[in-house]
Amino acid sequence: MSKTFKEMNGVYILDHPLIQHKLALLRDKNTHSKDFRELLSEVAMLMAYEVTRDLPLRPVEIETPMGMAHCHMLEGRNIALVPILRAGLGMVDGMTNLIPMAKIGHIGLYRDPVTLEPIEYYCKLPEDVQQRDVILLDPMLATGGSAAAAVDFLKMREIKDIKFVCLVAAPEGIKHFHGAHPEIPIYCAALDDGLDDHAYILPGLGDAGDRLFGTK
Repeated sequence: MSKTFKEMNGVYILDHPLIQHKLALLRDKNTHSKDFRELLSEVAMLMAYEVTRDLPLRPVEIETPMGMAHCHMLEGRNIALVPILRAGLGMVDGMTNLIPMAKIGHIGLYRDPVTLEPIEYYCKLPEDVQQRDVILLDPMLATGGSAAAAVDFLKMREIKDIKFVCLVAAPEGIKHFHGAHPEIPIYCAALDDGLDDHAYILPGLGDAGDRLFGTK
């Protein structure tokens, strides 16, 4: 099976041509909220293909109109999608298009504008989340503080199987995130240059939440 990603020390950069094309449109400052929402959902669905590559399969026999076929189906591994509010919400529909059986939780965090530290204001997860593989969603991995804090909250609830999925990551964010949680893989569509003085990713795509919901 061919790979459409590059792996670097637990960071998977998904370089499929369709993902890269849609990411370029997301970066464009002239892309308006409606198109931004649609593109983000489409990219999330494409990324879900690679993020779920290691799901286990079980052999089954299926009766076709022509006879019996030896096939494979998912072994029953349960998945939970957990977007970090609010921008992470833009990735949920695309993911559920490909993984309709997933349950959905939410973690609400905001970044203190002075200290840049993440502050939790909401957390609601499926009751059986401990038995599920959790895919944590946020379009941007900038300082890494919010994503690392979200994983802290998940681990406090005895959740062990976690993957983090974002569109664009900064080296500073990866360093911080893996410094706190080195065992958790990061899936992204691009690794950008770094952060500016306000902790925005360069060149990035601006504030994903504002562009998603038209609040800029």
